Amino acid sequence: MKNNETSVPAGRRQKATVAAHIAVVTLLGAFGLTACQGAEATKSAGGLGEGPPAVSGSTAENSVKPSKLLWMGDSISAAQAPAMGAAMKADGVEFKSMAAVGGGGVIGEIAAPTWESLPKELSSFKPDVVAYQITTYDWGTPAEQKAGYKKLARTVNGTGAELVLVSAPPFKIDDFYKANEAAIRTAPDSAQDVASRNPDKIHFLDASALWGTDSAAAKAQRSKDGIHSCQQGSAAFAQWFDEELGKQYSYTPAPADQWATGPWTGDKVYGPLHCK
Repeated sequence: MKNNETSVPAGRRQKATVAAHIAVVTLLGAFGLTACQGAEATKSAGGLGEGPPAVSGSTAENSVKPSKLLWMGDSISAAQAPAMGAAMKADGVEFKSMAAVGGGGVIGEIAAPTWESLPKELSSFKPDVVAYQITTYDWGTPAEQKAGYKKLARTVNGTGAELVLVSAPPFKIDDFYKANEAAIRTAPDSAQDVASRNPDKIHFLDASALWGTDSAAAKAQRSKDGIHSCQQGSAAFAQWFDEELGKQYSYTPAPADQWATGPWTGDKVYGPLHCK
């Protein structure tokens, strides 16, 4: 995964170390995983808003199952990537993540590394679906956000791939994020608006259907930092996303018990999050 640590406080730069042996509970259902809640969890300064309906896209399902999925986003997405990869592998879908710790967005100066690396990834990996989770750095006015998402869509669709925009989970609005709280709240609506203008090639998924809107609630399954997810939360997201993708592209996801436990649970990304 590519890291962009420019202009980001050291607290946001996860220096991943290999985690010790980590056990993950067995999935009981789409949303029935045990949350990684710690005593240090604090209440969010506010949810991200109820947002739009869960799916925005063509009313007709696509008949072709994706063969390759490229995953984009920031460190939240990076923590979800191991579970995503396991779920996609069980489905027979090749998976690659370019989620970037300390970056990964498509808006503003911090997006420069994304625009540099994305064309290369599209050319070499040749995905037929690109999924972008709105990052914690998608700051700007709604017009700037829409411009960034439109540019992403043009770049992705220009290669023949479809774009799936996914809202971020609710996360703790600490001092680092406070100044950009308004932009964080408008990003999902901006993404949905872009998706609604080209529903055959751009789709929007509202992840609040899984996480809710309160980062401090058990449903949000945030780690002790109130921002990222541990293995259980990442697995819950991977299962939910796989089901939504299956609806869009007319395939049946592999059962979670085929992939929810395994080597991915020991990925080094979970070490700094103090997951149990």
